[in-house]
Order: sequence, then structure tokens, then C-alpha cells
Amino acid sequence: MAYDRYVAICKPLHYGTLLGSRACVHMAAAAWGSAFINSLLHTASTFSVPLFQGNALDQFFCEIPQILKLSCSDAYLREFGLVLISLFGVSLCFLFIMLSYVQIFRTVLRIPSEQGRHRAFATSLLHLAVVSLFISTGMFAYLKPSSISSPSLDLLVAILYSVVPPAVNPLIYSMRNQELKDFLWKVAQMTLFH
Repeated sequence: MAYDRYVAICKPLHYGTLLGSRACVHMAAAAWGSAFINSLLHTASTFSVPLFQGNALDQFFCEIPQILKLSCSDAYLREFGLVLISLFGVSLCFLFIMLSYVQIFRTVLRIPSEQGRHRAFATSLLHLAVVSLFISTGMFAYLKPSSISSPSLDLLVAILYSVVPPAVNPLIYSMRNQELKDFLWKVAQMTLFH
């Protein structure tokens, strides 16, 4: 999304060549491939740990920190290494996103029309907010000290990074659609005034 916004705003005349189907396939393959390798490493590391405290998790899905709490061995050092590798990858992605948005905001500030600046800022800021929410809550979930861990806090953080961003993304993309905006406005009016 950051690269798409960058090309659309900063290099609009080159959009078709820079974001053709081949570039999209490469970006999707890189994202899916790196996610698959990362999850494969974490899964192999986690499931090689013996569990002596039962198999019931205080979570709504099978999450690595929750599985490690059930472990009887000292697997935290191995998992910490994998978390550092993941953190490095996430940091690179976040740095790329931030650099893209710096360029986007520099370009948007040069747009003479107020309406053009508003439209460009609106979608960019919403995407940046969702990415920041996902990364910050994910990092908090995996890097928080166990002394501040509680089942309710773990559940809240897991919901924040696993449910909210995917639920909000379609709204962000579709808010550029005037028909959807009109529909939501009508629904809000009917709800408030009836």
C-alpha cells in the first residue's frame, strides 16, 4: 500500500509501468514468501518444545508466546533469536513505509489545491495509522516482559493486532468510493434520526 500510494502521488505518470502486473506479482510473492518462511521457523521452533503444563491456551488462537508459557524447557532463548530476526524484517518494512510516506507528504504539501492535499493525506494517514497499530501492538505482544502479562491484556493486544487492522483495511480502501460514502452517510442519518 505504501509503495502504491508513493507511485500514485509522487510518480503518477509512471504508475502503469512501475506498478504493472509483474511488479505486483513480485511484491506479493516477496510478502507471502517472507511471511511463510518466518512462520515456518517460528512453528518449527515452537512445536519442538515439550509441553508439561497442559495444552489449554488463554487465547482465542494459537499464538507463540502463549504456547511458550506452557513449555517446561527453556525455549525462550531460541524463540528470542527468531523474534529478533522477525523484528529486523518488520523494522525494514516499517522503515520502507516511513520513507515512502515522507516522500508522499513532501509531494502532497506541494499540491496547490486544498482538496487534492486533503484527499492524498486522508488515505495516506489512515493507512499509516493501521500499519502503526498493527506493528506497535504486535511488537508489544511479543516483546513485553512476562511480569506485566495477564490473560486479559494478552487477549486485548492479540485482538488489536489480529482483528482490527484486517477489519479496517477494506474501509480505508473503499472510503475513496463516493457511493460508499453516500451510503454510510444515509445509514448514519437513519440511525441517528429514527
